[in-house]
Amino acid sequence: MREIVKRTVVVGSGCAGLNAADTLSALGEKSLLLITEDMNAGTSRNTGSDKQTYYKLSLAGDEGDSVGELAKALCYPDVNGDTALCEAAASAPSFFKLCALGVPFPTNEYGEYAGYQTDHDTRRRATSAGPLTSRYMTEALEKSVRARNIPILDHALAARVVTDEEGVAALDVYLTEEKELLRIRCANLVLCTGGPAHIYRDRVYPESQHGMSGLAFAAGAAGANLNCWQYGLASTAFRWNVSGSYQQALPRYVSVDGQGTERDFLSDALGDETALAYTFLKGYQWPFDAAKVPGSSQVDILVKRENDAGRRVYLDYRRNPRGYSEEALSPEAREYLRNCGSLRPTPVERLLSMNAPAVALYENHGIDIRNEMLEIRVCAQHHNGGAAVDCHWQTRVPGLYVCGEAAGTFGRKRPGGTALNSTQAGSLRAAGHMMKNGRTVSESKLPQDEWLLPENPQTIERFQREMSRCAAFLRKTEDMEALRDEVEKALEKQSPAAPQDRDFAARLLLRDVLLTQREVLSAMLYEAGEEGESAGVLMTYGGVSRREAARPLPERDLWFERVWKKFREEK
Repeated sequence: MREIVKRTVVVGSGCAGLNAADTLSALGEKSLLLITEDMNAGTSRNTGSDKQTYYKLSLAGDEGDSVGELAKALCYPDVNGDTALCEAAASAPSFFKLCALGVPFPTNEYGEYAGYQTDHDTRRRATSAGPLTSRYMTEALEKSVRARNIPILDHALAARVVTDEEGVAALDVYLTEEKELLRIRCANLVLCTGGPAHIYRDRVYPESQHGMSGLAFAAGAAGANLNCWQYGLASTAFRWNVSGSYQQALPRYVSVDGQGTERDFLSDALGDETALAYTFLKGYQWPFDAAKVPGSSQVDILVKRENDAGRRVYLDYRRNPRGYSEEALSPEAREYLRNCGSLRPTPVERLLSMNAPAVALYENHGIDIRNEMLEIRVCAQHHNGGAAVDCHWQTRVPGLYVCGEAAGTFGRKRPGGTALNSTQAGSLRAAGHMMKNGRTVSESKLPQDEWLLPENPQTIERFQREMSRCAAFLRKTEDMEALRDEVEKALEKQSPAAPQDRDFAARLLLRDVLLTQREVLSAMLYEAGEEGESAGVLMTYGGVSRREAARPLPERDLWFERVWKKFREEK
């Protein structure tokens, strides 16, 4: 196997990976390499919503806010306080860096970054550059990375983290075009591989996003809150969240059976006025939340019930829901639509008046919601758990960092938009720590192990389908136990593989799916055995889970002269 040496390697070309590389270079790292399976793939560049949210410290208006208050909003009982505080503290500098790089976050005429309230929050901390906020971030960060001449190795699939007694020693990479393996000896490795989308069939993640969380678990990292996911309604022909104004426009929910018979199933189940109220609430209560059943999350359950019965479900923007009238609207919905100037005759007219780009987005992908219905399902959208990290985003393996959605810095009640801030805050913290940790590239003899991988990569679709069936927003304990047993058997049945084999990359991905599903199912089954919502972080390692007390919000020194003195000494 050919070898090269780089002190620091970043895996991933989304918002987290690009910011990690950009920040490392700015801090003076000269021996640096960014690797990616595809520079133009991934969630950051290829996904969004009606107005994709970036969550940060309030920067407008007269409402009070502080780093401490923001940290408390992030620090639900199953989230570590130190990572929450770091994400809060880094939110403003990270946001202003993006503004300086050209991401078009809107201001009023006085330069205030106006905000709005997002889900699971009580303040107007959220902002947006439109449906493609994360794409704008990615493009701006990539431009900065290329301006710094940071080396990029494209078409390279991270295959194995190699460790020795000191921690990270190398990364084995599969070059997909050359069909050969490359070993990169390194001291610091930051995985920014995104959420493990590939463990589910029903997902809003783009086709180009699969994640590689199994890399971290195989290397010895633990998982944190792997049971915590965010699920919500999404279109299927073009994968996109139908949140926000897509719901506030009050489309008609309709299911269609095999004979083409249509049903207004929400109205049938809930009554006309309740169906209208719940549809509107789905705009900013978009993620499924068991606490909102009964309530807006009843919509998700009813959609899945129709799908499980073999019927396809659509949003129809051409016609009003049954029983629609201005008088039938909830006071909240009526006031909102009136303030937006959107009390229009049809759903598509209401949507166009509130958010015309939301309609154009589908048109750009060959879907005309003015004249056709939009098929939807309840899909996995975001993993609120991931690899367990400390306040520097380092795992329990020295030199191994995980940032972005692959890191487990959230729990059940993640405020909407925090994921984008986390990509920037976590990679900022990791880069700073890597530059101070003093790790050097290992010179020890590293093993050249034979590659043993699971067989039959075509079974990946069956494992994904079963995960969506029994271990998504509705979970069945017995079925999850049976699936976990199947996963374990598939992991045990491995055979030699060579990089020249046609299915080598597919078998690598199957291994990662199985490793990740094993850890996630362990966490879900542990949670299923608990009574009620338990406080503390759910930790998972090697398929075994346990609940640990969350690290509290740190007591910190804010006396300026002492902070200044310590800062100067560390410099």
